Amino acid sequence: MQLTHFGAAAGQIEELAATTRRFFELPQEDRLALDNLRSPHFRGYTRLGHEITAGRRDAREQLDFGPEQPMRPRADWDAPYRLLEGPNQWPDSAQPELRTVVLAWMELLSRVATELTHAIAASLGLPEDQFDDAFVDAPHWFGKLIRYVGLDADGLDVQGVGPHADYGFLTLLLQDGAGGLQARPPRMTEWVDIPPIEDALVINVGEMLEVATHGYLVSPVHRVLPCAPGTTRQSIAFFWSPRLDATLRPVPLTPELAAHAPGVTETEYNPVLPRFGDNALKGWFRSHPEVAARHHADLLDSLLIKGGHE
Repeated sequence: MQLTHFGAAAGQIEELAATTRRFFELPQEDRLALDNLRSPHFRGYTRLGHEITAGRRDAREQLDFGPEQPMRPRADWDAPYRLLEGPNQWPDSAQPELRTVVLAWMELLSRVATELTHAIAASLGLPEDQFDDAFVDAPHWFGKLIRYVGLDADGLDVQGVGPHADYGFLTLLLQDGAGGLQARPPRMTEWVDIPPIEDALVINVGEMLEVATHGYLVSPVHRVLPCAPGTTRQSIAFFWSPRLDATLRPVPLTPELAAHAPGVTETEYNPVLPRFGDNALKGWFRSHPEVAARHHADLLDSLLIKGGHE
């Protein structure tokens, strides 16, 4: 669905879009100062063509960030997903306003996502606070500022973002007017356009919500078509996700709803893991193999990250 009138302050969306655009207009050396290859936590700037989706390079560059946290020493890990905890990389010298503007947006969307989570629980006939325990204290949301770039290449070899499902609970996406976002609804083979609506958030179900509803709500496969050569597309994604150590179990559904809950959609190629930290780590390792190899080579053969795409 797409959500409008969700509480953004006057001018907030325009300021966010302009601030994001200025980031991608910074000199390349300023962006590379935030190279995610420097971060064992997968935070920072991803160069054009250095994120992998469905086994192929995406024609996008982006800035990844999440809750600001101190790095947890490996000796203190209770599970490998603790490597996802750590500090962000911001262009405070080159563009000091970016951190403030973006984090204000993340704060707003955290409130919106919490309200949506309560509404979803109520719509399933459950208490509004059904999912609260999974998010209490330290929800591990993360965000992306994304610019897609049209490349002079054979269209068969170029993708904006390849087909994938989101591995969190809910995704709240602000897209510009360029278009190109498509989804493939459950049990369908055709791709459906998700047309831009001004000042609207595209709301997408993530794999953790699919797990929690035993497949009644499905995390749809979606993709972004490549931009035409010489053009760009901008989007700002917020992934509302539970604590890393939270395990989502199927909630009790009424018989009427349970009859339409066939279970989680997964394959040997893409197992869906019910503990969020495991599912998230799988996604980061697949999407950013260069970061994984540089900082976590000893985990590359772990069963936790084998198979699938993100």
